[in-house]
Amino acid sequence: MGCILISIGYNLLMNIYLLLEQAITSDEIALKEKLTLQCLAYCSKNDVKNTDFSPRIFQTPSYASLCRIVDPRELPARKDFDTNEGLATLIHAIAHIEYSAIDLALDAVYRFPKMPTAYKREWLEVAHDEIRHYQMLIALLERVGYRYGDFPVHCGLFDAAQHTVGSVLERMAIIPRYYEASGLDVNPQIIKKLENKKKNPVVSALIDALHVIYEEEIVHVHKGDKWFKYICKEEGLEESIYFEILERYRLLSKHRPHLNVSARKEAGFTCNEILKLGAKTCH
Repeated sequence: MGCILISIGYNLLMNIYLLLEQAITSDEIALKEKLTLQCLAYCSKNDVKNTDFSPRIFQTPSYASLCRIVDPRELPARKDFDTNEGLATLIHAIAHIEYSAIDLALDAVYRFPKMPTAYKREWLEVAHDEIRHYQMLIALLERVGYRYGDFPVHCGLFDAAQHTVGSVLERMAIIPRYYEASGLDVNPQIIKKLENKKKNPVVSALIDALHVIYEEEIVHVHKGDKWFKYICKEEGLEESIYFEILERYRLLSKHRPHLNVSARKEAGFTCNEILKLGAKTCH
């Protein structure tokens, strides 16, 4: 009987990873949401222990069937927000980031099965938040007469995930602590540009959505910060290795004109880190 129970438990655990794989590779948001919630429910009630599961390396992002992928330099300029098309290019670009973030959060669970159950649960929660963000933005995109896939996209976040498949430390450093943290810098600047156009009900709704995304992304970055520091402690590493990782990925010298000191501090960054990233002051 004991062997049977162990076998059943192992099969359920393996099934979680198969569900995650299906969620990551699907281009249907409804299916991603359903599978994410199933995995989250399981991880909320069970201790998902270490497994010998070997994750796949995905060759293309799940949105490749929906969008034309181009070099970032080929993307349309987003300057004119007075027309539906101009506004749609902005909404589409943000929606694409959120779509990418869904798969990145799911992959953080799928890719690193030896991490604790709490880690898995938190990144499934992040994935569910990102699904909601994407759905908010797609509803706005449809209000101006467009849909996801109507504009070309780049696959920079997918590439970043590919580059960090072998190290959960680097994944936490590069995705939440670099790219998502950069979103905390950019989001208020987008809101600022939209403020004088908020008589347009779609713009007003977009500003509201961006505020929701901003507050929740602080939490997401904080989770990345927490697990980055956890791994450093587990592996006996100094947290300053963050800058070595950024240097290795040629990200340390990137210009950051609007570093959001307060949001980064709330998300777990120290003033020493923030100053090293380019802020003039930090208190």
